[in-house]
This record gives sequence, structure tokens and C-alpha cells, in this order.
Amino acid sequence: MILEMKVPSPGESITEVEIATWLVQDGDYVEKDQAIAEVDSDKATLELPAEMSGVITLKAEEGDAVAVGAVVCLIDTLAVKPAGDTPAKVAEAAPDAAPVAASAPVKEAPAAAATSYATGTASPAAKKILAEKGISASEIVGTGKDGRVTKEDAVKSVPSMGTNSTGGARTTSRSKLSMLRRKVAERLVSAKNETAMLTTFNEVDMGPIFALRKQYKEAFTEKHGVGLGFMSFFTKAVIRALELYPAVNSMIDEKEMVTYDFCDISIAVSGPKGLMVPVIRNAENLSFKGVEAEVKRLAIRARDGEITVDEMTGGTFTITNGGVFGSMLSTPIINPPQSAILGMHNIVERPVVKNGAIVVAPIMYVALSYDHRIIDGKESVGFLVAVKEALEDPTTFLMDGDQKKALEL
Repeated sequence: MILEMKVPSPGESITEVEIATWLVQDGDYVEKDQAIAEVDSDKATLELPAEMSGVITLKAEEGDAVAVGAVVCLIDTLAVKPAGDTPAKVAEAAPDAAPVAASAPVKEAPAAAATSYATGTASPAAKKILAEKGISASEIVGTGKDGRVTKEDAVKSVPSMGTNSTGGARTTSRSKLSMLRRKVAERLVSAKNETAMLTTFNEVDMGPIFALRKQYKEAFTEKHGVGLGFMSFFTKAVIRALELYPAVNSMIDEKEMVTYDFCDISIAVSGPKGLMVPVIRNAENLSFKGVEAEVKRLAIRARDGEITVDEMTGGTFTITNGGVFGSMLSTPIINPPQSAILGMHNIVERPVVKNGAIVVAPIMYVALSYDHRIIDGKESVGFLVAVKEALEDPTTFLMDGDQKKALEL
């Protein structure tokens, strides 16, 4: 029996996916539920599991855009699982099958696909890239099994560009943007073009949070199994500011302004496929431990490519941290349909004035980008000042005066 495997729907409104990576090769024997491919949608990367066991025949190449419901591979479910590297064999006919006439000529079964490749043999995706570049597979040293030329080898290969007087390298490479990256680009351009976006800035003395983390970090980790990072303080400070300035926790829906009475905080993280923005649901109900545990869980899922569409949709406000990459200051772009985003940056010791004296303090610059169509300057500045005062006095504003109780120690 030949099973046609079709692309399942990853979610509502998604009509097309892209074959990011085949995890098996044409002619391989696959087990039921084995991951055979990674597919990109415009929202997430998902694994495609085999629906049945058998020998697989690929019907699409890496990089191909495939409609939801289209056939991407065939699985011969009658094939017998090979022992070791023995090629798969077609199952014997059932006892009640009609016998073959004695006079009929016996035909040899076609050889199964080989599992090794001669040097210079290219994968289907690599062939396509090399053809576009006008390069022969024999010119490439493959890094795949038995010298096979992989997609990565083809992407890195460069046709002859002639010589130059300096003798310096003159190489270029070209690779296709993933569907996720293209969707992110589309949304960012849309946010710039369709919102009245402005950014306001402030600075935060992180000294009090440094002191709290130094005092309780080890005990917090030992009891709760997660670290006491900066994200829980920023998330709690943002929630407090959203309650004080509800317009920041709003969005425009045609001619109406929708204001949320809950805080679903989107956390921008860098994943292997690009920017991911998983959401902490009802963050206003979480403790410091709860926020840190959820941030860790979502970050791991994003890093491992396991994040789902549902986990990245529906946020009401976004926090992004460019400081982990060394950014001193930036103007983050709103994550539509949200109306504001808070940008964190690196922490640098700077001279500041306290009580008339110049002292050195760990300072972070923070930025709030907002949609001026529904958020006025007074609200945007007030929101950022509220975040600043909560971070500079977390015991009073975020812990109700009891540090150990707030940290559940």
C-alpha cells in the first residue's frame, strides 16, 4: 500500500508551508511517528511525523513552498524494515493472492535506493542551488555522508568571479529567506508604515536589583530550580505600569480602541529560525518564581524549534532585550497589533549624581516605542517613569515591602 502524506494545517489562516529540512533521505525506511521533515510556516517551525512505517519517496525538495493539503512524500507501507544497512524489500504476497502464471516471464525487482553516495553527488536541494550558480557538483567537496554535497555546501559554494589586482578574496553567497523570516520582515515594515510610532527613553539605576539578586540568587535557585534573573523584575514592573496606564495595554481595531484587563506579556527571543515572540499568559497572576519558570520554559521551546503558533499569538505588550547582545540604545519596533514595546539594553557602570555627589552606578537605558494614535506623550512618559521607579525601588513597588515573601523563600 502506498500512503500519500499531505501537509497538515499548522493553524488558522496558514495556507502554505516551506520544506525547511528533510530529516530523512529518499528511499529510507521510516518508523511511524518518526520526524521526517521540518517545515516552516510564517509563524513557526514544526516537525512533520511519518504517518506510517515504510520506505519513503520524497516529492518535494528543501526550500519548496508547498500548499497545505499537498502531497510531500509517499510511504510504501508494505516494505519490510531492513536489517542493518540491508535495502528494504517489498513484502511477500499474501497466501490468498492469485499465483503468477508459469509462462509469465520473471522480472527482477528494481534495486532499492542506495544509502551511500559517490563523491560529487548532490542532494536535490543542493542540485537546484548549484544549477542556479552554474557550478558542477563535481567541483564541490561535499561534507555529507560519503562525500555527498549538502544544501549547506551548495549555499557556501561560489562561482569563479575572475581575478583582481590585490589578490584578496571576493566571495558572495546567496540563501533563501525562510517563510518565518519573510513574515517577520513583512510585519516589521507594516508596523513602521501603518502606525504613528514614537520612542521615549529613560535610564534606570540597576543597583537595587543587583543587590537583591546577590542576596537571594542562590537561595532562590536552590528552592525553585530556576535563576532569579532580570526578566521577572522587568515583567512585574511593566505589569504595574500597565495597570497605571491602561492605554498602553490597548490596541486599535478599525474605529475602536480595545483595552485589555489582563497582561499577556510577549518576550522577544532569538531562535534558530529567527526572532520568536512567545507569550506569558496572565502574567499579572504570576509570582517572581512563576515568571522566571515561564520565561525559561518558553525560551527553551523557542531555541529547540518546538514553539507553537498558539504560544506566540495574542500578546498585549512586548519586552525585548537587546542588552544580551551588547546593545546600548535602540528604538524597538512595535509588535502589531500591540501598541507598545519596551526595549532593555546592556548595563554599564556610569558616573551619576546622587545626593549632590558623583558616584558610579550600573545604569541601563530603556526605551518605549508606542503608537501615538492611541497613546499620548503624557501616558508614554508616565509609563516609562513608572517602570523606572519600580526597578529602582523593587522592595516598595514590586514586593510590598517583604522581599522573602515575594520571592517565596
